[in-house]
Amino acid sequence: MSITTPYVARMLPTLRQLQYLRLLAEHASFSRAAEAAHVSQPALSAGVQELERILGAPVVERTRGNVQLTAVGAEAVRRAEDVLARTEDLVEAARNAGKPLSGRFRLGVIPTVAPFLLPARLPDIKQDYPALRLFIREDLTPKLVTALKSGHLDAAVIALPYSATGIEHARIGDDEILAAAPVGHALAGAGPIPPGSLKAEDLILREDGHCLRDQALAAFDIEAPKGDDVFAATSLHTLVQMVSSGLGVSFLPEMAVRAGLADMPGVVVRPIAARAPRREIVVAWRSGSSRAAEAKLLAEALRLD
Repeated sequence: MSITTPYVARMLPTLRQLQYLRLLAEHASFSRAAEAAHVSQPALSAGVQELERILGAPVVERTRGNVQLTAVGAEAVRRAEDVLARTEDLVEAARNAGKPLSGRFRLGVIPTVAPFLLPARLPDIKQDYPALRLFIREDLTPKLVTALKSGHLDAAVIALPYSATGIEHARIGDDEILAAAPVGHALAGAGPIPPGSLKAEDLILREDGHCLRDQALAAFDIEAPKGDDVFAATSLHTLVQMVSSGLGVSFLPEMAVRAGLADMPGVVVRPIAARAPRREIVVAWRSGSSRAAEAKLLAEALRLD
């Protein structure tokens, strides 16, 4: 004779409690987290305390003027990000069922694409999808990928190659990487720039962390220069002005050149070698996202000519 132990349902955290914890992690303050959650501070505090009772461990350390997550709290936030992102996907998908690219859509874009691609494509997208409310966030690729995984973005326009697990993508097109040299520079002549003709000390680059910088250096097989060994610019516009002033040679995406970025006195644009280096521009989204089909539609609408 066997005896079956009856199943006892465990108490589980609610989505609201997980939201409270995520907001605490983001704001490091009960008052600011409560304001972001649109609840009173006592209500948020009670929700966090109930979460601690369910987990059987404290999730925050409460000190005067400071809130810090415990190890359990940090792990709970990490796991909650995926749960909350999928839940938000579910709500958005249900609201917009049968209506592709409608409602709120949060799109990240890298800085070397946003000002050159979006102004040309967004008017048509707005006309084709009038119910779409597009929110644009411009940032570096690692931060955009983190925001995708945490559910803070629905999709992101990034440049490949870039290695990231849990991310899928749809192609927009290729963007050639070109060289920009000052008039009169040895590399400002006609024809492609041959391999081995550029040295790190000749270069003006985007500051470290920008994918265009790494892709261009790889094209010339140049080791990334150390911090103070090279001029660095925070934007492509500043970079072109530095080239125009004769400070060195740099790299530009073709889409920026087509948009007129290099149309200034003192700048000559040349292709790089016979087999020109290119970056692949894609729309990326989190694996399993309910908005994957819409991200693919967006990639089609943003396709390069």
